[in-house]
Amino acid sequence: MSLVLLSIENHIARVTINRPEKLNAMNSALIAEFFAVFAHLAEDQELRAVVLTGAGSKSFVGGADIAEMGTIQTPAQARAFITSVHRCCDAVRTLPVPVIARIQGFCFGAGLELAASCDLRVAGQGAAFGMQEVKLGIPSVIEAALLPGLVGWGRTREMLLLGETFSAADAARWNLVERVVPDGDLDAAVDDWLAKLLTSAPLAVRNQKALMRRWERLPLAEAIQAGIDSFAQSFDSDEPKQALGHFLAAAAARKHGV
Repeated sequence: MSLVLLSIENHIARVTINRPEKLNAMNSALIAEFFAVFAHLAEDQELRAVVLTGAGSKSFVGGADIAEMGTIQTPAQARAFITSVHRCCDAVRTLPVPVIARIQGFCFGAGLELAASCDLRVAGQGAAFGMQEVKLGIPSVIEAALLPGLVGWGRTREMLLLGETFSAADAARWNLVERVVPDGDLDAAVDDWLAKLLTSAPLAVRNQKALMRRWERLPLAEAIQAGIDSFAQSFDSDEPKQALGHFLAAAAARKHGV
């Protein structure tokens, strides 16, 4: 049985973490499949977006596999395991196209870090979130470092030091997710975002994601210069000319009542 399911239709990929009997917890076998799937998607020049979710209704990703972590005996083994989890998160962040997290049920630990690595997040109102590593004798690490940029340092400290579970409504109020909908409306909410994404020029979307990644690590003046460079480089293709032409033609048609 494949632990990571992939389907692609109309240049939209849907990736499903498929270990529902273990709440989609990430073990080494699943991590290897996940990384391979995203490496494959990164090479697809026609890809427009990815939807990431978990199998079943109980969990997006329940975290890293605690049973496997319980077998870790040395710092070297711990480093290897957590580095492999990081590679999955980084594969999501560096994918050239937007990744939407479709979050249902439990989103804990490594699952929350994976969701934080996505570009957009929509959660069902029954979803539950938490970073509970401190209760297991370990700190929250790797892409938990993204949390201050999403929710601020105060909320990050609350999440990581207390290790408590919080609701989808809390996640939305703290800006951890962009949208909360009834559980039965998750697919419709994702499709709404996909429809909007598909109205944008594909190369422009890829360039925008790449530029935002650069903004995260640059001082303000350098980030602005990177934007100037990206704007200029976008004219290496015909996409701006075509998109601007369509926009101006449509505006002229509206003006003349066509």
